[in-house]
Amino acid sequence: MTSAGTQRHLAFYLPQFHPIPENDEWWGAGFTEWVNVAKARPLFRGHRQPHIPGELGFYDLRLAETRAAQAALAQAHGIDGFVYYHYWFSGTRLLNRPFDDVRTSGEPNFPFALCWANESWTRAWDGRSRHVLMEQRYDDDRAHARWLSEAFADPRYIRVDGKPLFIVYRASQLPDARRTTNVLREEAERAGVGELYLARVESFTDERSDPRALGFDASVEFAPDWKVLEGGLSGRVRSGMRRLGGTGSRRPWQLHDYASVADRMQSKRAPAHTRFPCVTPRWDNTARKGRHGLALVGDTPERYGEWVEWASRTAPTTPGGESLVFVNAWNEWAEGAHLEPDRERGNAFLKAHRNARLSSPGDDHDSP
Repeated sequence: MTSAGTQRHLAFYLPQFHPIPENDEWWGAGFTEWVNVAKARPLFRGHRQPHIPGELGFYDLRLAETRAAQAALAQAHGIDGFVYYHYWFSGTRLLNRPFDDVRTSGEPNFPFALCWANESWTRAWDGRSRHVLMEQRYDDDRAHARWLSEAFADPRYIRVDGKPLFIVYRASQLPDARRTTNVLREEAERAGVGELYLARVESFTDERSDPRALGFDASVEFAPDWKVLEGGLSGRVRSGMRRLGGTGSRRPWQLHDYASVADRMQSKRAPAHTRFPCVTPRWDNTARKGRHGLALVGDTPERYGEWVEWASRTAPTTPGGESLVFVNAWNEWAEGAHLEPDRERGNAFLKAHRNARLSSPGDDHDSP
């Protein structure tokens, strides 16, 4: 349980909505995430594709007006900060302009943190393809830590128990996690930003160990939890599965029932370490992967609101009495995981999130 005024809801934020030279070279001139979003098509009866953005439109994150509108919309609906995905490859940063502009301009005045998406970039989008576009080599921890310490010093940077929050998406991929976390902490102290609060994401099966053994303070759940989806334990929709999978497909996990996934995630056994819950309003990555994608079906704002209320009520507290709930995501449009309004259902999921927070005991977020 949480104490009044100590809980924050943080949404993962994808900066892939502006062109960069690398994506122009790899995917074609002018490529952004909107290319995948716009080309999506329904693959089965009742399939909600494509997801067309609502009031924010097909935006460009190079525009300060867009970033300001996002922050205002988030703050009005119970989101307390963005967790920007951060792409660092031996000193090379990708998709960095939105975050850099936020830092240098001081606007919007909205809290933020960073999550190092430390997978290699491949043509498969999941870090597993043999065709590597940008390799993650892990050969410059100290230079990385020094750059991060500058970001940590920003007064808007999110702190937990007074410590800057930094998240690593694939901690198990670090060659020497203890060395990396030690270097991060050493450089933060040297830069005068103090101690760090480090968290790993519990995404894939190899990310489920106690984070403290790797030098982290806590873990962050990922939604949907792929472990829950394994073995058909999530109420898969068999008729839709066959249509989505295509002729001859034997993959038993293409479609899953949203409510069943949410229920099973809520029934997971609590670990011995601190694990902050994560919720998702929806998920459908067929915009990226087509017939090889995975979709949750039957998602509704009402069911999402119930999940948010549960997460708010059960989220663990830190030694300093603080609590976090994560949302996947603010704007993962090509994965169908977005709180941002779409043309079909408007801001129904945003309203559900705000209302769930207002009704949650121990959470006094003041939303308009």
